[in-house]
Amino acid sequence: MTKNNLTALIIGVSVLLSSLFLGYSFVNRNKKENTISVTGLGKKDFTSDLIVWTGYFSKKNYNLKSAYAELDKDREALKTYLINKGIDEKAIVFSSVLINKDFESYFDPQTQRTTNTFTGYTLTQNLNIESREVDKIEGVSRKISEVISSGVEFYSNAPEYYYTKLAELKQSMIAQGTQDAKERAEKIAENAGTSLGGLKKAVMGVFQITGQNSSEEYSWGGSFNTLSKNKTATITIKLDYEID
Repeated sequence: MTKNNLTALIIGVSVLLSSLFLGYSFVNRNKKENTISVTGLGKKDFTSDLIVWTGYFSKKNYNLKSAYAELDKDREALKTYLINKGIDEKAIVFSSVLINKDFESYFDPQTQRTTNTFTGYTLTQNLNIESREVDKIEGVSRKISEVISSGVEFYSNAPEYYYTKLAELKQSMIAQGTQDAKERAEKIAENAGTSLGGLKKAVMGVFQITGQNSSEEYSWGGSFNTLSKNKTATITIKLDYEID
């Protein structure tokens, strides 16, 4: 085979392959255009059915034994207060005692030395209450300053609110979002004078929980509000349909 014939053969094969590739791309492009992509929304308002309330109290004393005794007294006073407010004793959980040795630093400019002087022990204990009696615990948390009158310096954190049936809620929202997307696709196909074909692809978006009637922003990773008792859950469902 001469060099000219070989060159002509290579060019011919290249043209044939290019034609086949362009033809395949054109077919695929047309197939892609014969689809409808829609996004449906699943949305549900709900009220939290579980509350978690935490806080802590502490005592400081130069003598460790005295610090323990004072902390025990505060714990019993706080426990009695909570039980008298109707909170189940089993829901009241105290952590182990944290002990911290405190020092005060002093720098002497004449000697250029720093000395650390022991100032006492600080003992801290955390309180954790987890309950389904949301309204009751919420009410007590708002009035906890009353316990200060008994000499207990209790530092309260804001209650956190949760929902124990998120799995069921999410399932119903997926169904709602899917139905919403399908109805949108059917409407688009109807207005375009065509009919809806089979489902080609379904993608679930991020599950979000925000406070009801709040300006809370959504996040790409998914928001999970714990500070609001009344919440709104949302999820998006994207569907790709063929059209006939």
